[in-house]
Amino acid sequence: MHQAEPGRLAGAGPGRELPAHDLPVHDLSWPAAREAAKEAGAGLAAHLPGPETVPLPAAVGRVLAADLLARYALPHYASSAMDGWAVAGPGPWRLPPAAPAGHGEPPPLEAGQAVPILTGGALPHGTTAVLRRERGAVSGEGGSGSEGSADVLSATEGCAPSEGTDIRPAGTEAAEGDLLLPRGTRLNPGAVAVAAVAGADTVQVAAPVPVRLVFTGDEVVTSGIPAPGQVRDAFGPVLPACVAGLGGTVDSTARIGDSMEATLEALDGPAARRARILVTTGGTGASPADHVRPAARRLGAEFLVDGIAMRPGHPALLARFPDGRLLLALPGNPLAALVAVATLLEPALRAAAGRPASYPVPCRAAADAPPLPGRHRLVPARWIGAGADRALAPAEHVGSAMMRGLATADALLVIPPEGLRQGADAGWLPLPW
Repeated sequence: MHQAEPGRLAGAGPGRELPAHDLPVHDLSWPAAREAAKEAGAGLAAHLPGPETVPLPAAVGRVLAADLLARYALPHYASSAMDGWAVAGPGPWRLPPAAPAGHGEPPPLEAGQAVPILTGGALPHGTTAVLRRERGAVSGEGGSGSEGSADVLSATEGCAPSEGTDIRPAGTEAAEGDLLLPRGTRLNPGAVAVAAVAGADTVQVAAPVPVRLVFTGDEVVTSGIPAPGQVRDAFGPVLPACVAGLGGTVDSTARIGDSMEATLEALDGPAARRARILVTTGGTGASPADHVRPAARRLGAEFLVDGIAMRPGHPALLARFPDGRLLLALPGNPLAALVAVATLLEPALRAAAGRPASYPVPCRAAADAPPLPGRHRLVPARWIGAGADRALAPAEHVGSAMMRGLATADALLVIPPEGLRQGADAGWLPLPW
């Protein structure tokens, strides 16, 4: 059980904090809510298919299910770091007729010999250094080492290479068997490139977590200009990208009105039972039109997080059904919902895929933030300054129902209950996509 944290009652009024004995006992602190989501996500692993093997082009965005090891040394041969000549010993150097250039298995060099080389080319045995092309001059009949010539290579004044210059020894990046990427790594294009150069043709990846999205609300319209009393759907175009960006996969979607019957079907029908995480939008309040919490209770769900001591996103709910599926109920206000995604869905999906937990990244605050006792705040913010002066400044238009601030934000600034002073240490989370 998580210890109850101070919170703030709905309807208390902006800026009016309630005495501690009047605060709801079910609110979890923001860190405790993230920990609960991580533990719940880890529990999904037993309900997911085992790892699958996919070819490298299909691996971007997937999560490694096994450590990736180097199948051979990287690089697996000594190579040149520059275009020029591989040289043996001090100069000047003789250029053998028809000297090979660049790649393949070149013949060995004797002391006083040189051979043209391209960047990445295999160095002949006996090479002591590479002389860059712009630092050498060739003299002789052919002037370039052509067949029949007696060309001589000399370093320009002051440019004689010392031993080892511009040589990439074998194994400088990794030895055979070295750990390149640990299990739980999310594969971006750079990681897939590492797997390729390490000799992998396929990789083992975790099964993606199937997610069902349920959009609620009689007042929500999906196109055009909403009439008074209606609102445009901000979730349909955004949440699939959030799920994919966090490592899940959208298995199904549903759009329902404000009725108990529709809510029960959306949470427990055949499509809902295929998913391991159900994400609902809106309907998390206590009005007669809010059915998510009552429906979850009727279906026997265990409430793991029933409100979070944070702004925005306080009404978010995380529950677990008897069959192990998770329900993440998001508030209806767009910014509040996306903050709840960063707070609860991100750690749940990471844990389900076997990825390590994430924590706020250290930064500096660019402005004062007043205290809000008992509550964390997550605020869209932008980087300002550079170098040692780089800091995060809260964006404008960051009310729980506003999206303009998030649209131009770089990160979510985490403001602790005690507030922040300009220049103080703070933390940030990446945006949930």
